[in-house]
Amino acid sequence: MSALGGRVAIVTGASRGIGKGIAIELGAAGATVYVTGRTLHEGDAPLPGTIGTTAEAVTAAGGLGIAVACDHADDAAVEGLFARVLAEQGRLDVLVNNAFAMPADLTSQRPFFERPISDWDVMIDVGTRSAYAASVLAARAMATAARGLIVNVSSSGAVEHRWHVVYGVGKAALDRITADTAIELRPHGVSVVSVWPGLVLTERTERARSALPQLDFEHAESQRFTGRAIVALASDPEVLRLSGRALASHELALAYGFRDVDGRLPAGPIHLPSRT
Repeated sequence: MSALGGRVAIVTGASRGIGKGIAIELGAAGATVYVTGRTLHEGDAPLPGTIGTTAEAVTAAGGLGIAVACDHADDAAVEGLFARVLAEQGRLDVLVNNAFAMPADLTSQRPFFERPISDWDVMIDVGTRSAYAASVLAARAMATAARGLIVNVSSSGAVEHRWHVVYGVGKAALDRITADTAIELRPHGVSVVSVWPGLVLTERTERARSALPQLDFEHAESQRFTGRAIVALASDPEVLRLSGRALASHELALAYGFRDVDGRLPAGPIHLPSRT
C-alpha cells in the first residue's frame, strides 16, 4: 500500500499555488483529498486554477480528489464541509490549513499606513481565523479517533518582516495557534505543526517576478515541495514529537531526505533585504 493509502485529508485553499501542490502530493501518496476553494471555473479569479482541476490532478497522481466549493469566511459552509467528509469517509486524518486571502498588491511593499485598514480583515479572516475555525472542527473528529495531523501553512514572516505588517501578525498568530492547540491535543494523540515554505513558484509569484528582482527565483521551490514535507510528516509514526513546532519545508527535506520534483534542494525561507 502507498504511504497514505486509506487516509483522508482536507486541503483548504487548493485551487492553485501551494495548496494545489500539497493536494497533489497527498494524492500521489495514496490519500483521498478533499480540495476546497472558491474558484469553480477558469476566469472566475484573476489567476488560473480551479478546485476541479486540482481534484483531477490529485486523482491522476494516484489518490482520489474531491472538489468542494467552500468559502472559508463562512462558518456554516466550513461546518458543512467537515460534516460531509465525516459522513462520506467516516474519518479525517490530515487537515492542511492553507486558505489565505491577500490583497492583489501585497508584494508592493507599500508601508502599512499608506494602505487600507481593511487589509486586516482580508488577511486575518481568511488566514488566521479560518485556520482556527477549521482546526476546531478537525480536532473534534481527530481527538475522538485519537489520531490525526493538522498542518498550518505559515511563513518565516511570523518572525521577521515580510511584505506587510498584517501578514506578519497573521502568521505569528497562526504559529501561536499551532503551539497552543498542540498542547491541548497531545493527550489525544493529535499532532499540530506549522510548515514554512520558502519562495514558491506559484501563479502569483511568477506573475510578480519582474517586480521582485531581489528574490532568488533560481533556487525557489515548486508548488509540490511543501506537499512532500507534509506527506513526510503524515507518514511519520512518531510525528507527535514535532507537535507544536514551526518547521521550514527545507528543514524537513533535510530531516526526511526528500527533494523537490527536479531533484534539487531549494534554498529555504525568504529573507528580504531590510528597508533601512
